[in-house]
Amino acid sequence: MQNEINAMRGDHIPPQGLLVDGKFRSALSGQELDVLSPLDGTRLTTLADAGREDVNLACQSARAAFEAGVWSRTAPAHRKKVLLKLADLIEKEALKIAVLGVRDNGTEIAMALKAEPMSAASTFRYYAELIDKTYGEIAPTQSDVLALVHRHPVGVVAVIVPWNFPLMIGAWKIAPALAAGNSVVLKPAETASLTLLRIAELALEAGVPPGVFNVVTGQGAVAGEALGLSMDVDVMAFTGSGGVGRKLLEYSAHSNLKRVYLELGGKSPNIVFADAPDLDKAAKVAAYGIFRNSGQVCIAGSRLLVEASIADQFADKVAAIAASMKVGDPLDLTTEAGALNSETHLDRSLGFAARAQMEGAELLTGGSRILQETGGWFMAPTVLSNVRPEMEVSRNEVFGPVLAITPFTDEADAIRVANGTDFGLASAVWTSNLSRAHRMVESLRTGLVHVNTYGGSDLTVPLGGVKQSGNGHDKSPHALDKYLDLKTAWIQL
Repeated sequence: MQNEINAMRGDHIPPQGLLVDGKFRSALSGQELDVLSPLDGTRLTTLADAGREDVNLACQSARAAFEAGVWSRTAPAHRKKVLLKLADLIEKEALKIAVLGVRDNGTEIAMALKAEPMSAASTFRYYAELIDKTYGEIAPTQSDVLALVHRHPVGVVAVIVPWNFPLMIGAWKIAPALAAGNSVVLKPAETASLTLLRIAELALEAGVPPGVFNVVTGQGAVAGEALGLSMDVDVMAFTGSGGVGRKLLEYSAHSNLKRVYLELGGKSPNIVFADAPDLDKAAKVAAYGIFRNSGQVCIAGSRLLVEASIADQFADKVAAIAASMKVGDPLDLTTEAGALNSETHLDRSLGFAARAQMEGAELLTGGSRILQETGGWFMAPTVLSNVRPEMEVSRNEVFGPVLAITPFTDEADAIRVANGTDFGLASAVWTSNLSRAHRMVESLRTGLVHVNTYGGSDLTVPLGGVKQSGNGHDKSPHALDKYLDLKTAWIQL
């Protein structure tokens, strides 16, 4: 497989257009954005830089397709057939798509292949299979009334996704939205649009009608704002930063009160008690739970809370694993952590590590830029110990390869520290005490709690946050609820 990957490293990528009403075209302004590879800083290609009018045209196309019923009023069995074909097409060229994505966003290829095209194919297949098994309801009424609860597609869904796992996260939103019969307007991240444009192309090949799936690339401050303010968008699904999430809520209030579902930041606590069943395993999982994809993971276990009696010993274990991880060429199958997505993001992550040390944290390993001679944006896995809960690195999301280790005294202290941030996306607890595990699951204010593991939950369970980590859920049958309206028919017999 490595030889196949190497053969695709330098494949030419033509300039990319917008997909509107089934056709790729340039932005009306003719403006373009350069696509720079995080592997070496070189220019890969260009994206069309959509303006407000481009976005409006895409939304109008989506609305027209929805009202025409070319997708929205087709039988669920038909939509199922088309989405299953799309899943097959993605799977068929999974390696090519994975390499394209790695060149665009820097994720290590071994992770990208599974987490991006293969994950996306599975997601489209999951919701394709689910949609013809989603029923309406008959309410329990008196005998002279028939009350029916219908489920209808909401209309036009705007999807904005980040650059860390664009295909995986995009599919979590696009697949249920399309399966339910909606039209979609997608805005990928400026620094990771290429694979999603390819998926949209494959969707047309699979039989998704023109106008049902549109893609507008460009700057968030322009294209994203235009989507948020569009009167043609009924639901917006977003994964990204809290600041942008707040703006999207404002845009909803200033336009048509569209529903806005937000999956925002995290500062997820990974809590290790002294009675963890296997401390060596816990240390390895803790390291990989923050340093894979260079920490650019929504649920990354960026806070490691360790019982005080084992804190120093455990921190040394994690630091040793971090220092031994192979960071480098993301297109090498043996690489364990790839590049950061942009030079700006690299500088931001380095800044967090530097300020933490100024506040009194101890640097056990990392903290610096590496492989600068490649021209790429690489950072050494960074482990900071003796981090106090009030420090910036313990409160704010880095979204980079920076781990903050904080000791705790007992179960109550662990819960207090774990819940002491504005976020509530994911968490984990390591213990051999079954009662303690259940108490912690009950007490941790997060949407996802792992026990004696970290990461790996599949499509059968929902993913969503509490507090300032957002609202609504991706994955599982519950995700369909975001893209369906309920309508009651009250019939007097």
